[in-house]
Amino acid sequence: MDTQKLLGEVAGQLLSGAIKVVDLSASLGPDTPLIKLPPELAVDTPKVEIHSISRYDKNGPWWAWNWLKLGEHSGTHFDAPQHWITGKDYPDGATDTIPAQNFVGPVNVIDCSKEAAADHDFLLTVDHVKAWEAKHGAINAGEWVVMRTDWYKRNGSEAEFLNANETGPHTPGPTAEAIQFLISKDIKGWGSETIGTDAGKAGGMEPPFPAHTLMHKANRYGLASLCNLDQLPPKGAILIAAPLKIEHGTGSPIRALALVPKG
Repeated sequence: MDTQKLLGEVAGQLLSGAIKVVDLSASLGPDTPLIKLPPELAVDTPKVEIHSISRYDKNGPWWAWNWLKLGEHSGTHFDAPQHWITGKDYPDGATDTIPAQNFVGPVNVIDCSKEAAADHDFLLTVDHVKAWEAKHGAINAGEWVVMRTDWYKRNGSEAEFLNANETGPHTPGPTAEAIQFLISKDIKGWGSETIGTDAGKAGGMEPPFPAHTLMHKANRYGLASLCNLDQLPPKGAILIAAPLKIEHGTGSPIRALALVPKG
């Protein structure tokens, strides 16, 4: 296969609109929903701040620019292995040491939107994944797997997005067994439309927070607060999820994009 010719054809398809670019990211600003942890357990990420340096004024007469204050895991973001204690020792597990090739790959979209609408605590199981594969084809090594729940439609309100009450947060996610099954298939990483890669009740699972604990233990990646997964086919799209190259970074806000054949 002539790779140069193939890339030229892809470029032409992008220019013609035959390949559509889908934005999978939420806007990042002061109202971006952020995870809330029990104060006895941890310190929370502060709200995103955007401060003006100049805006065509005495501080910069011909230009506008801002400076930002934000956490690595704010908004639509990438979780590197070093984000979790189980992945802390990987030398290639930080945002500045992960090979760039690993940010791009085919994506499998498992649609759980109906189940999540009926049950906010819905959990994706191994049987669900196998049933999806029987219908759409095998999940292969080096591919992304993401869970579509349409939860992103709630991210205009932090309260609705976190969906917490006196018993804790109630958001859909994977079982530990499902995550282990996907790791056994040598996937690139796991993504969700909720505030984190785990279900709301994942703290009570075994192990706790299995998407974090197991994925990062296996030197794999996480994507959280994804949007617009309903615009992707089950198979056939390419996901680009590149974090900022933060020195020793445990994660980063991203502009996640998908390349999709125009239907």
